[in-house]
Amino acid sequence: MTNSSTSDQVILATGGYDHTIKLWQVNSGVCRHTSQHTESQVNALAITPDKQLLAAAGHQHIRMYDLMSNSTSPVINYEGMIKNVTGVGFHEEGKWMFTGGEDCSARIWDLRSKNLQCQRIFQVNAPVNCVCLHPNQSELIVGDQGGIIHLWDLKTDHNEQLIPEPDTSIQSVSIDPEGKMVAAVNNKGSCFIWSITSAELGPSKLSPRHHIAAHRRYALSCSLSPDSKLLVTCSADQTARLWETENFSLVMELKHDSQRWVWDAAFSADSKYLITASSDGIARLWNLDTGNIEREYSGHQKPITALAYSDTPSQSTPNL
Repeated sequence: MTNSSTSDQVILATGGYDHTIKLWQVNSGVCRHTSQHTESQVNALAITPDKQLLAAAGHQHIRMYDLMSNSTSPVINYEGMIKNVTGVGFHEEGKWMFTGGEDCSARIWDLRSKNLQCQRIFQVNAPVNCVCLHPNQSELIVGDQGGIIHLWDLKTDHNEQLIPEPDTSIQSVSIDPEGKMVAAVNNKGSCFIWSITSAELGPSKLSPRHHIAAHRRYALSCSLSPDSKLLVTCSADQTARLWETENFSLVMELKHDSQRWVWDAAFSADSKYLITASSDGIARLWNLDTGNIEREYSGHQKPITALAYSDTPSQSTPNL
């Protein structure tokens, strides 16, 4: 397989409590590759913009796997965290990686450096559950177990704080590709949405827009669609729920008799399909026009807690 065809192919990766990461043929549902993640469960997965590497966040480390080779072992190991790494993602040009962790920090890692040490640390007062990057590539949105959402301006190091609901834990945050809307879910099943206004000088401002009582049980993740028209929330109530973002009415509930906790979800680039990861060890591809399951990805022995999906052409990345 040539580099160009690999970097432009559809990539679906899943990971979980069975200490493995699986790569799937999306159309057939066949597992084409299994990598061992021996030291811990997989908490989060992310694909580099050039689609060459897969980052897996685990306990006290991030492992990078080469998507271009048949090797099942990681090619780069980032160490130095003392607890679980809960979130991972990348600058759009692949210059740096960001992570969040239960050591009460968000971190920036320079991917161009041969030194695998963290370059910058943003310290908060509670374990970090989630982190996402603003499309402007200069602000990180960090959610913690104390119920605080932090907006960290990477240019100035300034940060703003929001507490949408006291005495809760922020489980997941998402920002739409246009940078106009942020969603967050917490452990009481609430979902909060803010509008973002970007200032020419200074940090973006978040203005409350909507509150949804999305689930009766623990919410685990949320994600805004690439076309910004849909929001998915996932929960311990064994469902994923789809909301439209015009007035935040419920579009459909995605559930299956054997589905357990729904940990993670990812939209296709055209926002017409959704892939979910569940505690029953199965990932599912849903057709959002019909609400039907188009494909199941079965092979994990324990809950799937993270997935990463990309069906867009790779971003050209400067030589590192």
